Amino acid sequence: MPDPGATPAAVHDLCAALEVFEPVAQRLQLPPLAGREWYELLMRKLRPQLGEDSFLIAAVVGGTNIGKSVVFNHAAGFRASATSPLASGTRHPTCLAPTGFSRRHDVGALFTGFTVTPWTGADGALSDEAQHRLFWRESPEMPANLLLLDTPDIDSDARINWERADHVRQAADLLIAVLTQQKYNDAAVKEFFRKAAAEEKAVVVILNQVLLPEDEPYWPLWLETFCRETGIEPQIVYVAPADRRAAEAIELPFFERAWPPEKPAKTDDPKSPRVESRSLLSDLSRLRFQEIKWRSLRGSLRQTLDPASGAPAYLREVRARVQEFRAASEQLSAGKLAEVKDWPTAPAAAVVSELRRWWRDQREGWSRQVHGFYNAVGAGISWPFQKLKVLVKGEPRPLFDAYREREWSGILSAVSAVYDRLTMLAELGNELLQPRLQEILNGTSRTQVLDELKRVHRDVRFEEELRLLVDDELKTFRSDSPNAYELFRKVDMAAAAARPVTSVALFVVGFGPVGHAVTPIFADAAMQGVVHIAGDVVGGTVAGAVGETVLSSGAGTSVGYFEARFRGLQTRYAAQRAAWLAGQLQRTLLGSMPGDLQQAASTTTSEEYRRVQQALERLQRMPG
Repeated sequence: MPDPGATPAAVHDLCAALEVFEPVAQRLQLPPLAGREWYELLMRKLRPQLGEDSFLIAAVVGGTNIGKSVVFNHAAGFRASATSPLASGTRHPTCLAPTGFSRRHDVGALFTGFTVTPWTGADGALSDEAQHRLFWRESPEMPANLLLLDTPDIDSDARINWERADHVRQAADLLIAVLTQQKYNDAAVKEFFRKAAAEEKAVVVILNQVLLPEDEPYWPLWLETFCRETGIEPQIVYVAPADRRAAEAIELPFFERAWPPEKPAKTDDPKSPRVESRSLLSDLSRLRFQEIKWRSLRGSLRQTLDPASGAPAYLREVRARVQEFRAASEQLSAGKLAEVKDWPTAPAAAVVSELRRWWRDQREGWSRQVHGFYNAVGAGISWPFQKLKVLVKGEPRPLFDAYREREWSGILSAVSAVYDRLTMLAELGNELLQPRLQEILNGTSRTQVLDELKRVHRDVRFEEELRLLVDDELKTFRSDSPNAYELFRKVDMAAAAARPVTSVALFVVGFGPVGHAVTPIFADAAMQGVVHIAGDVVGGTVAGAVGETVLSSGAGTSVGYFEARFRGLQTRYAAQRAAWLAGQLQRTLLGSMPGDLQQAASTTTSEEYRRVQQALERLQRMPG
């Protein structure tokens, strides 16, 4: 176990890391850190008190109507807290400190969770309000190294009192336990002190309202039961008689008793030390402060580092929760939800057209002029034949109209598959997924989703998407393969030089630059082949005899490269369109749930988690 005196920097690092990590951990939907015993001790005890000047925080604690405020006033030496024959109902702790203490220490940091309020009268602690207040007063009667607190009842019907008493217990070094015959075996009282024993708190026990000498044989039995049930080992034991007038006059005697009892008490001997009244304040000021302080901090540190219930257990809880979110995220992955094996590919003619356009845009100088001139001539000459084709077969349908219909058919299949998958997951899937999916399926109808998809799909501009994709792909080719690109550019320039000669020669054959328009009309295969070649050369439809061959079918290494690029473009375009559908389904159906799951699943890879882990490991490695 690390020595608390050697670990202030490591403790502060852990506190800072946890404060930054907690907002990140909220996406895991775990119980908050606040309220966890180890965390409260870390923040309320270890952080504010490690490295401070040596002082002791002593808190008077106990159940309802047992005289805690009476004991507090006797320890203080004046009426600092209200008392009454009835249960006065202390609701807020009152703290007495030595003069000048607040100039040397941050009182608010010592009692985190409380609003520190100046003490104006003994009745302030009785006010009934939700805010946690701690009434503060400096007193010249207090020793320079002691803070003394009166606390709310630890067995009150008001649960808020329990919270305040717990906060005080976590901050205190020494507990002054006030017990009576009626309260020593109370369940709430024992639970409070079991926590104190786990924290290794030093405890002074005062058995109050004892009938003396009648109860002298019985109080050891009460205290033995209390110690056995809680694990408490008292530092000092006092017995105080039932004397209301003395209690109100702050004249109540406190008799120290040996624990465990050595022999029966001799109450008839007035010189026996057993019947000499003690001054609580003097006895407290003479306690071994350093030993008690170290013991208190050591107990808090032990609980913080406890593998089963401390910070290491919290990190295990985080890791286990991350695994649950990771499994849920994998089940909901877009690929598994909307896998469409027959997604339509982009029209080949449209892809080739975009490839040619891009290549044309790369030409410069005389090469651009030559190719542009002959392409224009080819287009002009082939115009009558294009018109003839329209007369014979009608106006050609836009390339992407048919594609739009095929894609919508794929979307319908995908949506149906998604709903089937979500329904199955809502019934049989991960426990994190089930309630979320039920809410989605109950709140959004399939018809609504399809109507929204139809509206958005109608506005998609496929040509622009394809153009951007081709530009991106070929720009990447130009930058990644500059040598190949330069080779193709030189070939294209050579084609520009050869193109007039080749064009004339083929034009003399009689077919000229009309093949692309005429080819679909002819039925003879050999005739189609010859016309196709002639048309390609002059019209520039698919390839030139030398240069534009690199763009599509033909022979040679460059041709094979661009064919591979062509097939890759169609695959990328299909993947891009499928990703579009996944995004639309997330927006219209799943909302932020996939992103939320993935974000939660990445918690343990975050910088915030790493800082907590490293700070905890440093603290665990500190020398003991």
